[in-house]
Amino acid sequence: MDQDRLTGTVKDVAGKVEGGVGEMLGDKSTQASGRAREASGVVQNLYGQAKDAAREVGDAAMDYAKDTLGSSTDTLRDGTQALTKRVQDNPMGALLVAGGIGFLLAVLMRPSRPQKPQRWRY
Repeated sequence: MDQDRLTGTVKDVAGKVEGGVGEMLGDKSTQASGRAREASGVVQNLYGQAKDAAREVGDAAMDYAKDTLGSSTDTLRDGTQALTKRVQDNPMGALLVAGGIGFLLAVLMRPSRPQKPQRWRY
């Protein structure tokens, strides 16, 4: 429970008591002061509730992210182990695949040839 919720509840109760005393005594000033304190307590209590809700949402999001990241890490580890086993079983095939990928990257990354300007014949 948030400190603002506790303080707000105390102010709310104190404002109700003060407003009740003001009503019993017929003192409009005490009655108005009690209503103001009660309203202040309600606002502070609502602020505390909002902070608690935001904290709970943040904690839930953090737990979800940790669970998701944990399962992703396991999947990545399993994939890496499977790839390592495949390379150990067939090193020549892995070398050919790596060479092919390197060749394709080299072809894609080479700069394009600038075209020569055409000469006009008169």
